[in-house]
Amino acid sequence: MFRNALILVVLLSFFNCKEEEKQTSSPESAEEIIKKSISVAGGDVFESSDISFDFRDVQFKAIRNNGKFELERQFLDSLTEIRDVLKNSGFERHENGERVELTDSIRSLYAASVNAVHYFSVLPYGLNGKAVHKTYLGTKNIKGKDYHKIKITFSEDGGGEDFEDEFIYWIDPTSYKVDYLAYSYEEVDGQGFRFREAYNQRMVNGLHFADYNNYKPASSTIKLEDLDALFSAGELELLSKVELKNVKVEHLN
Repeated sequence: MFRNALILVVLLSFFNCKEEEKQTSSPESAEEIIKKSISVAGGDVFESSDISFDFRDVQFKAIRNNGKFELERQFLDSLTEIRDVLKNSGFERHENGERVELTDSIRSLYAASVNAVHYFSVLPYGLNGKAVHKTYLGTKNIKGKDYHKIKITFSEDGGGEDFEDEFIYWIDPTSYKVDYLAYSYEEVDGQGFRFREAYNQRMVNGLHFADYNNYKPASSTIKLEDLDALFSAGELELLSKVELKNVKVEHLN
């Protein structure tokens, strides 16, 4: 009797291990999944493109030409026309057509703000950089559908000022589109979290774009990896909508 019980325990342990392995491994590596996701979104077309869109009454424009880039935003502040430009050589601000001098701290703040909008606008493009590290976290079911769950971290060297930020992407194993993403970031009083649900996914002249429902958790004492479970349980608060309007894409080559 004891022997049979022991065999049953061993078998249950074996199957539990196999189930855990199923959840944390994949025939494809995280690197391969991200590569396919970028390809589906437009791939090399991003590298030679002129993209423009409106976001929250601000005009954005991104020119990427085989390693060279100019990321712009333009808006009216009272009676002053502001044009911010982030490019390979650094950041510039122009007011009514005239370049203005900025302190290093303000320049960094504005540059980060411009870069953030452009970065999110073309995801998952950009996740193939040398400073990007990818970890496969298994599969996760959200709204009755299984997804590859991949964590993204960055090296300090080449990872930008916010290299400590962490991301998770939930990628459809069939279409390889990013249907959900989440990230953590440093705040003055601790760590912040966001969870985004993609909608209005569309192709514009060969490039993929999406709008997002932008959620936040009620508490900051959580783990980034748990945001999908909180979303499924209806425990995230809808904070805003991230919508790109009037999206236009031109191919440079």
